[in-house]
Amino acid sequence: MGIQEKMRAIEEEMGRTQKNKATEYHLGLLKAKLAKLKRELVGGSKGKGKTSGFGARKSGDATVAFIGLPSVGKSTLLNALTGAKSKIAEYEFTTLSCIPGILEYNGAKIQLLDLPGIIAGAKGGKGRGKEILGVARSADLVLIILDVFRPRILPTIKEELAGIGIRLDQEPPKIFMTKKERGGVEISSTVRLTRLSKKMIVGVLNEYGIHNCSIVFRENATVEQLIDVLAGNRVYNRSLVVLNKADMVSKKYLKQLDFDFTPVSAEKGENVKKVRKEIFDRLALIRVYTKPRRESADLKEPMMLRLGATIRQACHKLHRDLVRDFKYALVWGKSAKFPGQKVGLDHVLADGDVFSVIKKQG
Repeated sequence: MGIQEKMRAIEEEMGRTQKNKATEYHLGLLKAKLAKLKRELVGGSKGKGKTSGFGARKSGDATVAFIGLPSVGKSTLLNALTGAKSKIAEYEFTTLSCIPGILEYNGAKIQLLDLPGIIAGAKGGKGRGKEILGVARSADLVLIILDVFRPRILPTIKEELAGIGIRLDQEPPKIFMTKKERGGVEISSTVRLTRLSKKMIVGVLNEYGIHNCSIVFRENATVEQLIDVLAGNRVYNRSLVVLNKADMVSKKYLKQLDFDFTPVSAEKGENVKKVRKEIFDRLALIRVYTKPRRESADLKEPMMLRLGATIRQACHKLHRDLVRDFKYALVWGKSAKFPGQKVGLDHVLADGDVFSVIKKQG
């Protein structure tokens, strides 16, 4: 029996099983088994990849992946945002490769990737689905484009993304585990656990071959969150939902939709400016400036970093050897207690900061 057949059998068993207190443990173990099979299906990759199955190299300060059904206007929106020449036609599956474009906004160069439309079953490989979703795993933002006449497909698209380990607009679970050689499973928590019993925790750990560990819960986690931590191949991406062809319906129709979205007409260029701003805002980029020693700061070309970035991350972006040769840095701006504050590698920078790195002598 292949992986997909095993997954189907487990899903069918879960569908037959009534959800109640008595079946909680059994369903939890089935979810763990299913998650293990899904990890095998996507190759067990951990973290974010550097390249996609389409060979698109990441470039710029951040990457945005366009995800949606065929013929929802992804290529038209990419062209409106960037001026890239992505092929456009009035039939499905026009885009058969990954088309990149660069959006320049507030000093940032943001790579946009126009991907082929996904279809139901993409997480299992249908329609080059695994390659498409693989690009979404490596992106910094997932931009979901919906046709205004098919808005209810959104849960299906999110389900396909979740099936390959992409968690949209979620934070990683606050669960921390350390494996041990002996001593069994030691469970501790800083909050009251009402969603997980000790039996469930031990059962799921054993399903992943873990029989000796220390595990700490810093939130009232679910079994799904525990499985995510043990699977080790989840990525946590931000998302933006764009509803295309919004000029073809009434405002009353749009108000009836019960999810957050940005209405746009890619073909007519309506609301494209707002989409640009929302992309930049969702990426949470900050602009910082370098100042060579005894020289003026370069305020023309900002360095783009993610919100919460440190001097260490800025040094890595400047030169791979700068951390090794680092002595201290001087910072001017919002994050500094006073102009020219001397800081270390772990100092967190703020938008608009100016910094100068002082290297060790010799």
